[in-house]
Amino acid sequence: MFNPIHLRTLQECVRTGSFAEAGRVLGYTASAVSQQMVLLERAIGATLFERSARSARSTALAIRLADRSRDALGALDALEREVRSMVAGEEGSLRLASFATANARVLPDVLAAVIAQRPSAEVQLDEGEPDEVLDGVLDGVLDAAVVFEYDLDPRQWPIELCVEELMAEPLRLALPETHRLAGAPEVDLRELAGDAWICTRQDTSGARALVRLAAAVGFVPKITFRSNDYAVIRDLVARDLGVAVLPGLAIPDDRVRISRIAGWQPHRRVKALYRKQNTNPLLPIALECLAKSCAQVANDWHGEPEAS
Repeated sequence: MFNPIHLRTLQECVRTGSFAEAGRVLGYTASAVSQQMVLLERAIGATLFERSARSARSTALAIRLADRSRDALGALDALEREVRSMVAGEEGSLRLASFATANARVLPDVLAAVIAQRPSAEVQLDEGEPDEVLDGVLDGVLDAAVVFEYDLDPRQWPIELCVEELMAEPLRLALPETHRLAGAPEVDLRELAGDAWICTRQDTSGARALVRLAAAVGFVPKITFRSNDYAVIRDLVARDLGVAVLPGLAIPDDRVRISRIAGWQPHRRVKALYRKQNTNPLLPIALECLAKSCAQVANDWHGEPEAS
């Protein structure tokens, strides 16, 4: 395999017609240039220069090789610049995944901020529940995933992954406008023991959290409708078809009334998962943007009114 340094030196030797002049241009001594050309000749197995005491005349092979190597060295230079840009995070790709409510409330700001900082980078976003995106992070298909975990349904994440908590979403009660308790700043769950409930699918953390929350105050919720789409749940509540517990990111909706849960305040915790070995220079940028966006959303909750 040819040494690119030797090929660049060859080009200067052919252009200038002198080892000494080529050395001056490249910052080598004439002896160093001569040694490089000897090594290149050995690699080729042919003579490149007709040497005399005062000159080194290029052979037809040297001229041909110098000419043909220009495109190859140009491509190598372009590759080097591209790799340096990727290492600096100026180019390359970032692959993220998140769940629906975070995609609606948090990720748009994050994606816009990352692209603003690195406009030449390719940024991709997918959507899925935690168990649907976890393997993608473990396999390296995804650089990071934004997931959630309920206080009432804790879980263990793989030890191969770094886990960073981004925010804690408060769980709130969503009531129809016409509900007898609508407008109350705080509601004791026992007052809703006889109500119809709306929640996520039976095999989800949200559903398990509701059952455990109700069990803590002595009743089993009568679940009449299920959906993993919080927009559907809010719409059903708004139509006076039941009550629901919603995490903070799913709350904004003027058609339902929001109240705190009396007593212990449970949360759904939003976390970022990524491989410890991930060296993508775009990842720290994305994590910083995620932290800022989540902090802003959480700050809005701290200032929420006593009732909505």
